[in-house]
Amino acid sequence: MELITSMVGEKPVVIFSKSSCCLSFSIMSLISGFGANATVYELDQMSNGKQIESELIQLGCQPSVPAVFIGQKFVGGANQIMSLHVRNELVTLLMNAKAIWIWNKK
Repeated sequence: MELITSMVGEKPVVIFSKSSCCLSFSIMSLISGFGANATVYELDQMSNGKQIESELIQLGCQPSVPAVFIGQKFVGGANQIMSLHVRNELVTLLMNAKAIWIWNKK
């Protein structure tokens, strides 16, 4: 878990993804749509991607991607992020993590 902890340290939003995962792309698009600039790690393009994926599974990520960390805390995968969005709680998390500064409700 130390590897993941060091990768998410001091970054407001981190998304572990695979370049071929359409759910990962959707979650990245959703979060960036709020103005957040997430740090994205594409596991299938990293030499230690399998090791990181194994650690994500140990954290409870099923499937392993997308795995979203907001404010250095594991929030969950696509279902959890979409649930937060539907409940209007995702923006609050992003603001508390200082990933976005203002949000204009329309």
